[in-house]
Amino acid sequence: MENYMELIIPSYSRNESFARSVVGAFLTQLDPTLDELNDVKTAVSEAVTNAIIHGYGNNGGEIRILSKITNNIFEVKIIDQGKGIEDIEQAREPLYTSKPEMERSGLGFSVMEGFMDEVEIISKVGTGTQITLRKKFNSVPSGH
Repeated sequence: MENYMELIIPSYSRNESFARSVVGAFLTQLDPTLDELNDVKTAVSEAVTNAIIHGYGNNGGEIRILSKITNNIFEVKIIDQGKGIEDIEQAREPLYTSKPEMERSGLGFSVMEGFMDEVEIISKVGTGTQITLRKKFNSVPSGH
């Protein structure tokens, strides 16, 4: 059994909470605990914020959010066509930030990895970044 959704939003910081809410609403069909729901929403917020701030800066662009549920596995992809990540391993290090002048904490990927079962980062400089977040739930989706 599979269900899915797609959301495309402009890379405005005001859309981060909207994206977080939409993904959270989609996830509710797995009947997550409040903690699980907040974990996923926080990880999505971090990924969307990274796309807005690091992917596009002030240049604008679109962020695609693809989410699917297959059996009891929840997956969400956050895709931008921004500047890309030069060194993914360095970007994953706690406290690393490419924008220290903005007083960014550099914990985005650490937060995502702490809240999700799996975080996959695919990025190409000049082309963009795709972050895939996965989490397994104990319940199975209700309905079709």
